[in-house]
Amino acid sequence: MQIYMVGGAVRDRLLGRPVNDRDWVVVGATPDAMVARGFLPVGRDFPVFLHPETREEYALARTERKSGRGYRGFVVDADPGVTLEQDLSRRDLTINSIAAIPMESAAWELFDPYGGERDLQARVLRHVTDAFREDPVRILRVARFAARFTDFTVAPETMALMRAMVEAGEASDLVPERVWQEIARGLMEAAPSRMFGVLRDCGALAVLMPEVERLWGVPQRAEYHPEVDTGVHVMMVLDMAARLQAPLAVRFACLTHDLGKGTTPADVLPRHIGHEQRSADLLAGVCERLRVPVECRETADVVAREHGNIHRSGELNAAALVRLLERCDALRKPARFADVLLACECDARGRLGFEERPYPARERLLRVLEAARSVDTASVAAQAQARGAAGPQVGEWIRRARTEAVAALPAAA
Repeated sequence: MQIYMVGGAVRDRLLGRPVNDRDWVVVGATPDAMVARGFLPVGRDFPVFLHPETREEYALARTERKSGRGYRGFVVDADPGVTLEQDLSRRDLTINSIAAIPMESAAWELFDPYGGERDLQARVLRHVTDAFREDPVRILRVARFAARFTDFTVAPETMALMRAMVEAGEASDLVPERVWQEIARGLMEAAPSRMFGVLRDCGALAVLMPEVERLWGVPQRAEYHPEVDTGVHVMMVLDMAARLQAPLAVRFACLTHDLGKGTTPADVLPRHIGHEQRSADLLAGVCERLRVPVECRETADVVAREHGNIHRSGELNAAALVRLLERCDALRKPARFADVLLACECDARGRLGFEERPYPARERLLRVLEAARSVDTASVAAQAQARGAAGPQVGEWIRRARTEAVAALPAAA
């Protein structure tokens, strides 16, 4: 039995990056031998075990053979005779196909039959073998790695292989949960726009998220959007969200806030009247198809519908500001409203030449919300009922009280 550290832990150590999760491969062992040593079996589709002390994952060396379409159609062989080189050959990228025997000294003994260390130095994302094409999830993984390793490029032969996979219909076989899982992880990387650039280049974005794909080439008014192209703008917004360290719900909202611009009739371009509601309608379809979590879905819906009004909120009177808070459900969900405002700041600054401009609407609306929430609604309701008000009339009393509180703010007057 031989044990090697593999995958991302080896890659990240060679890159000088923090190593968070360590994975191990065991050569020459059987499931019974692992259990006898105290390892806990947890793998459903192939033999994976948890170390009895560290709880790290140890997988038996294995090969995989394609037996059907999609990412589940595989036959796994974890025979003790499977070699380390055979196990590494099934991995996606050369930079992930390096094995190591950790040593107490700084230098580790590496096993690198596919040139992964060379590609790390050259900053190249390259597939290991043609077995790459057997798992369409790898298209998404390459795109995600491009977003993480911002100075890496995809090898031409790997891009050609991914295009061939898309043309063969493999991207269409991906299950929604896996698509969302990889998209969500990519959105949280350092340069999420690079993920969508790779997906566009290989043709996968048009299959997986056509609502986003169609934004490229759609013009906007240059006085508001010097970058002009809507697709370029959305990518700038996304990277601004990464720069501001926004959470996932905000980044997804940034990705989808302008989907409606892709359906603007050609004869009214570069104006996009009513694109907000069209964006919300298209967003609903994306979320249903990819089974997007509720938090991301709801935040993105508010941003899609209201980002224009939030940008123009400095022009609104107190009554209109309270109505805006109500439409955003900000009074009940202030934390989500804060995320909505952050997404709107990313939108405002995700424009050519606008990156360093202040966005006063965010702080102003947070103050407006604070004023509106400071109203003692129970006391107002009691006063209203004492005057004979009931039902919706009580609600109007509360709204007026909130409007008065907002009007008292110098910045909102």
